[in-house]
Amino acid sequence: MNTQNLRLLAPRPAVIAPARRRLPLGQYLVERGAITSNQLVRALQLQLTLGAPIGEILVSEGWASPADIRDALAQQHQIREVDLTLEPPDEDLCHRMPHGFWLSHRVIPWRREDGTVLIATDRPDCFEGVRAALGDVYAATLPILASGAQIEASIAERFTLPMAKAAGARVPARYSCRTWQSRHPATLPLLFLLFAIPVGVAPVAVLAVLSLLAIATLLMFSALKLLAFVAYLLENTGSDLPERSPIAPRARPRRPKISVLVPLFREKEIAGALIRRLEKLTYPKALLDVVLVLEEQDDVTRQTLAQTRLPAWMRVISVPAHDGLTTKPRAMNYALDFCRGEIIGVWDAEDAPMPDQLETVAARFAEAPDDVVCLQGILDYYNPRTNWLARCFTIEYASWFRVVLPGIARLGLVIPLGGTTLFFRRDKLAELGGWDAHNVTEDADLGVRLCRAGYRTELIPTVTFEEANCRCWPWIKQRSRWLKGFMVTYLVHMRAPRQLLSDLGLARFLSLQAFFVGTLSQFLLAPILWSFWLVLLGWQHPIHMLVSASTATAITGLFVSAEFLLFCIGVAAVIAPERRFLLRWVPTMICYFPLAAIAAYKALYELILRPYYWDKTQHGHAPSELGVD
Repeated sequence: MNTQNLRLLAPRPAVIAPARRRLPLGQYLVERGAITSNQLVRALQLQLTLGAPIGEILVSEGWASPADIRDALAQQHQIREVDLTLEPPDEDLCHRMPHGFWLSHRVIPWRREDGTVLIATDRPDCFEGVRAALGDVYAATLPILASGAQIEASIAERFTLPMAKAAGARVPARYSCRTWQSRHPATLPLLFLLFAIPVGVAPVAVLAVLSLLAIATLLMFSALKLLAFVAYLLENTGSDLPERSPIAPRARPRRPKISVLVPLFREKEIAGALIRRLEKLTYPKALLDVVLVLEEQDDVTRQTLAQTRLPAWMRVISVPAHDGLTTKPRAMNYALDFCRGEIIGVWDAEDAPMPDQLETVAARFAEAPDDVVCLQGILDYYNPRTNWLARCFTIEYASWFRVVLPGIARLGLVIPLGGTTLFFRRDKLAELGGWDAHNVTEDADLGVRLCRAGYRTELIPTVTFEEANCRCWPWIKQRSRWLKGFMVTYLVHMRAPRQLLSDLGLARFLSLQAFFVGTLSQFLLAPILWSFWLVLLGWQHPIHMLVSASTATAITGLFVSAEFLLFCIGVAAVIAPERRFLLRWVPTMICYFPLAAIAAYKALYELILRPYYWDKTQHGHAPSELGVD
């Protein structure tokens, strides 16, 4: 006879009659021999500064196992423990409340016994709050004990479809690109056709008009960069530009729980290195919640992680498939509800953050005003010497994240976020609807939406190192995804330009035009811009059809000045001693950006035919030169 089945079917009381006064959890653990008295004392000392539950501290420090903590909790609260994989929760009871309620409270209804609904929880000390929140949903409730991982897995299993659908549609439709093509599916092909007709009829005249357009947008983008460069220079020479919000001195502000999402997709090469890098973080592990997010069908990454021992503060969330959409923002939307922190961060699979990065984040959020809802760190590369492409990529990132972006932030303009080393106040991120699941540059889009809602982003002086894409075709594929996302983001937010202007104000509205139109046009019209070098050689340019010779010369001077500005920004970005070896490569950037022109036309093609296609970038091909592994 199977005695295990008898155990499952036999009626048992949900609550055991208390045999003695309830003691502190640590005392039960010491009595059971799960921890030593010295470990308990050290954990209690940590609890004074961290404010985390004693059980989470003991597990995060490796002094006790989750099973030890559950056994002690069951003894302390005199409740029984269940295995939700062997005895799954009742479907009907679960659907009495939405999945968001169960996830936020980390509980799930298990069974009904004698008119009482037994609620599985891993924090029985917080059950009275759950009972109050439930109100009269159930006539009577009592707690039982289960592991947090099993509770979350049970919720995911019972609410798979609504959670998968919600992950793809968190952002309101008016701010999302999921509907823009369906409303006017023929718009882009029609515009392309209307452009092709005059090119066939009068190509030289069209080239002249496009030349003026290219110079106008280049001038607009260069003006934004110049303003940002001046703001950067003034900040670094002690000017009186407005400083960021003053720091109010506080004595030991409470450190928050921080959840960091790390989306993974077919990352066989990078998963092990990622875990080694994150283990170097110095933030208290009891307050750290690293969530590895992978797609349900991603067997490659799943098998890799199955062979890797994850620390207690790191866990895996599997995102169910739905409607064939497998994008990074959709995966993060799904995982967001499972996060336990009040601050939400994002790292990429190849990232190597500075060990004290989370301390910097927590300290700044504690000091910043409430309208600062996002902190953006600096992105850099750990393999800049791999080859010429890696060197130029490093110069480009240094120019953007160390010079231009800080200047834009200092001026209070719209900040197009980077895709990693981002940290948000969780409640505000949820208010904004998370990420647009259909946008392949969800970071830039979120930066615009954040600004439209009246919130601010600040840059913080902490660095995350990534792997520079050092192979030509993968570089083009990655850049084409970014540029396609910029196109989509601009089209979405310009659907209602008057409302956009009202939301942003004139200065931010113009900066958004300068960034998106300037970025896209300088690559799409790059061959036309390059033709201005011929004017310096005395060649006749088609632009002479529209303007005088002196005006054409002045326009050529503007083009050369824009190139010189890029050179100056590049020099400023790599002048620091640790990056000075890149100085001699700055002049070669003029040969680097033509690759982005190829990527821009690939992006335009995909915008018309495959707007939601996510061109995956593979990493793990270049070793670190900085010892970040």
